[in-house]
Amino acid sequence: MNIKMPGINLTLSNMLNSTKERLERQEKRDNQIAFFEQQKVNLKEMKAGTIDEISRKLDLLHGYDAEILMAKTEYNHDQMFHIMDEAIERGEKIAEEAEKYAPKTPEERKEEIIEEATGIEKDEGLMLEIMDDLTEAVEEVAETEMKEMDSLTSSEETVKTVAEEMEELDRQALDSSIPEQYKRIDYRI
Repeated sequence: MNIKMPGINLTLSNMLNSTKERLERQEKRDNQIAFFEQQKVNLKEMKAGTIDEISRKLDLLHGYDAEILMAKTEYNHDQMFHIMDEAIERGEKIAEEAEKYAPKTPEERKEEIIEEATGIEKDEGLMLEIMDDLTEAVEEVAETEMKEMDSLTSSEETVKTVAEEMEELDRQALDSSIPEQYKRIDYRI
């Protein structure tokens, strides 16, 4: 559903459901008010010659005014509930986003650190024996680092420092555990 007003074109597909409902209620209220205003205009054009006709015309006018007031009151009443619905819906969206960025379990963090430290994915067997030794060493370091990380506040500087230390330990472990014939000879400068 699109709403077109002079200078404004709103597409409802990207809005919250509660906002769509509010706009629909506003449109309904405006249509009701426009209908009764038109009825009042029609009533003014109607000729009344007797006192009974004038009385009937006044009753209709007061009835139309009451209907307009009732439409506005109904909209205001619905608007109070709309605010609550919108707050609930926004809370749900915030909860969904927070769930995406929720802290990982210690096992997930441990696995992630190991994968980053080794530089390869699990179950890829490149010098499996050496990698097992390296994995054990990295797990021990990761456990000590995880204990330290849990005690410290999580800040970017701490994470960067831990990552640098892990890379250095990884390099040292690789250099010490790889036989001379398998060592890399093309070093980067």
